[in-house]
This record gives sequence, C-alpha cells and structure tokens, in this order.
Amino acid sequence: MKPASFHYYRARSLQEALDLLSGAAANGKLLAGGQSLIPLMNLRLARPEALIDLNSIPGLSYIRSEGNKIAIGALTRHREMEFSELLAKELPLLAEAIPQIGHPAIRNRGTLGGSLAHADPAAELPCVLTALDARMVAAGPDGERVIRAEDFFTGFYATALADHEILKEVRIPLDRHPAGWSFVEFARRHGDFALAEASVLLFADGAGDRCTSARVVIGGSVEKPVRVQDVEKLIQDEISIRTQASSLAHVLRRVEQLTETEIRSSIAGRENPDYLCHLTGVLARRALESAMERWRKA
Repeated sequence: MKPASFHYYRARSLQEALDLLSGAAANGKLLAGGQSLIPLMNLRLARPEALIDLNSIPGLSYIRSEGNKIAIGALTRHREMEFSELLAKELPLLAEAIPQIGHPAIRNRGTLGGSLAHADPAAELPCVLTALDARMVAAGPDGERVIRAEDFFTGFYATALADHEILKEVRIPLDRHPAGWSFVEFARRHGDFALAEASVLLFADGAGDRCTSARVVIGGSVEKPVRVQDVEKLIQDEISIRTQASSLAHVLRRVEQLTETEIRSSIAGRENPDYLCHLTGVLARRALESAMERWRKA
C-alpha cells in the first residue's frame, strides 16, 4: 500500500522545524529515520496531514564526551552508535543493546531521537536509557527543557513531549561507573519486536566488594519502561562479590518473583499475561546473573 496524501516540508534548521510545527504543519509528523513512521503510513495506520523532514538539519548527529556525561544528537543513526568506541568504553550497557535493534538495514537509517519519540514499548532504547538515568533535551517555542528518562515515557507510544516540541539531544551521566551490567531480551526471531527485556546495572563500593546500589528496568511486556525498585533494594541488601552460590540462587529466585509481582497488574489486559509475567521475571534473573558474572571478572 501507499500512504494517504500529505504535505512535505524539508526543514533546514531546528528553528525552521519548530516554526513549521507551530504553523503550516501543526498537524504533521516529524520524519527522522522513518523506520516506524513510514510503514505505519504505508499501511494507513497513520495519516498525518504533513511531514517535516529533519534530515537536512545540521548539527543534530554526534556522539561526544562532555565532562561527566555523554551527549548524543537526536539524528544520530543506530549504526553510528553501534560502532562508537566511546560508547563501547563508557556506556557498555548501551553498546550491548544497540546490535539487538532490528536488522542492519534498520539500524542504518533509524535514529536515536526517532526511536525515543516513537516510544514503542518493545524498543530497546527506552529500557536501556531509563536504566542509565538519561536526560532528554526537548526544544520548543519557549526554549529548551530537560526531561529525565523515567518521566519522558508516559505510556504506550506516548511521551512527555509537548505538541510543538522536538527531541534534540540525549545526555547520559557518567558520574558512576557500573561494576556489572547486562541487557537481555527475548524475541521470537532476532530482529523481531521484543516480547520482554531487562536492563541491570550494579554499582559497588570503593573496594569493589559490596553492591551499594542497583538499577533494574524491564520493558517489552509493559506499556513503558518500569524500574523494579523492590528488586533493586533486594540486590543492594543481599548481593556482594563474595555472595555464596546457595545465597545467590535464593536472591535470583526472589528477583524473578518480585519482577513478576511488580508487572502483573500492568499487563493484566494483554494476551497471555501469565506467560509474559514469567518471561519477564526470567529475563530479570538472567540479566542479574550476567551482571554478576561481569562484576566478578572485572
């Protein structure tokens, strides 16, 4: 199928895109990589009156270190992120997740900002960037504002972006380096939409022996990324690098159970909720196991 008719605008600057979004193309959509929007338009599941093409705007594609944070431009392609030595060194959790986004053809065109603004609950980046406590920089008619990842995603395909705002940049803090990390997901085939996914970060004390805090975020099966704070507290209270195998096995079982409990109410209306609860709990357990293994090898 082909899309319904629409007006096409090619923005040459961020300000021009903002002006179009507030004026001639007020009922339109922003076009970045187009890997989600164009298929929806071709199937006529989306019928925007206009498209504002952002791809000619200079200065929105970059990955750079800025002191105690990494800044990534919204038009940065997934492929650039996948092969970034800076991300591999400083943000290994993100580097681990990027190759699991679709297929190479999709990563060649798909953009960071497009994926985040689309807010597909099965996407990898919302889950990972919530775990990394990223900040989203939104540009609007009244200037810029910064939104924490936990507040940015508000529901199924929904974000905190206002109607006339454009996601400009993502900032990821580097104030703490994780002792262990892991991202895991389950899809029927590689490249398919994830049925469930889990991100785990472990932070240790100065000696590197005891877990002082953890961030555990699950996605895929829920309408937006969810921090499982009961699991985080359990890990902080019970885990150290010297945790015996029998004790660790008990903690892992509790992680699985607590994760299932946390998400059960939020997926009650979905198909096969018992299966999704169990699957998500298993992935949270496996992610913690993998993060622990990396911590021990460090």
